[in-house]
Amino acid sequence: MRKIFHSAPLFFLFIIATFLFTGSSSSQAAVPVLKNSAKWKPAAAPAHSVQARTAASRQPATLGSANDISRIKKRVGPLVTAATTRKLNRKISSKSAIIIDAVTGRTLYSRNPDSQRQPASTIKVLTGMIALKSLKQGEKVAVSRKAARQPRSKVYLDQKKQYQANDLINAVLLASANDASVALAEKIAGNEKDFAKMMTLRAKLWGAGNTVCKTATGLTAKGQKSTARDLATIFRHAMNDPEFSARMKKVKTRTTEGKLLRNHNKALWQVKGTLGGKTGYTNAARQTYVGKFKRGNDEIIVAIMGSETMWSDIKRLVRYGFQKKIAMANEAGSDTEHKLVADL
Repeated sequence: MRKIFHSAPLFFLFIIATFLFTGSSSSQAAVPVLKNSAKWKPAAAPAHSVQARTAASRQPATLGSANDISRIKKRVGPLVTAATTRKLNRKISSKSAIIIDAVTGRTLYSRNPDSQRQPASTIKVLTGMIALKSLKQGEKVAVSRKAARQPRSKVYLDQKKQYQANDLINAVLLASANDASVALAEKIAGNEKDFAKMMTLRAKLWGAGNTVCKTATGLTAKGQKSTARDLATIFRHAMNDPEFSARMKKVKTRTTEGKLLRNHNKALWQVKGTLGGKTGYTNAARQTYVGKFKRGNDEIIVAIMGSETMWSDIKRLVRYGFQKKIAMANEAGSDTEHKLVADL
């Protein structure tokens, strides 16, 4: 018995060693040795495990089927909201403004569009169009004392000379020349008053029924009036004429005598997609403008009256107009791709 107790430590060590050896062998047997370790894959973690959630977050998001952007478009949603419009209303100074679709004539935005105001030189769109249709380009035009004495802006016509109609039309549409406007009016109708009646009639035939012209220049006159909606309507019709639209996009041109005429429409080099436009200003009218713009397949016309920050207003209205076109295309389920424009 005493021998057993003396040898007990050795006995217990033998038992522990046997247990460890057996456990180690079991562990090794549980893990098979694979000749091709690339074929071995660990079992998938349960869906609710941390490993599974981490792996899922690393997977690229699937936006839809190939060549199908409907999910993306649906995610973008409308680009123009009531809040966007209110923001625009706060930021523009124009008392009256409108944006219309240049193709359909549909109104995209309006602010007091039928408020009657002095149009200033934007009304020269009618002067130039009537002259284009009434005179040959090389036809000579005399200059009366009344025409020569018109206030600025002007090209300082000489009463002793005669000028080609083509040069005077460019002076009206690009340089907004008052003296050239009256010279053309007198050549066509005999006097400015009768020519103004022709302008009023042309406006009505184009659907601008709230426009009454008293001058060929747009200088302030009692009873003379137009609206932002009428200006947009008039310009829409005028720009459909190839000869008129070709002149309106010129940044500058020279007359037959070599005089340089610069376009007053700064939007041509400041606003992307400008196709043409006409500026105006008098103390009574403040700043006025009407112009046409194109981006992609979309075309809009913007008209403003009574502005104190004309170029800023135009840029904001143009951005808004094309945003509205994108929103309308998305709502209609159009597959046409548009680029998002910058925030107002």
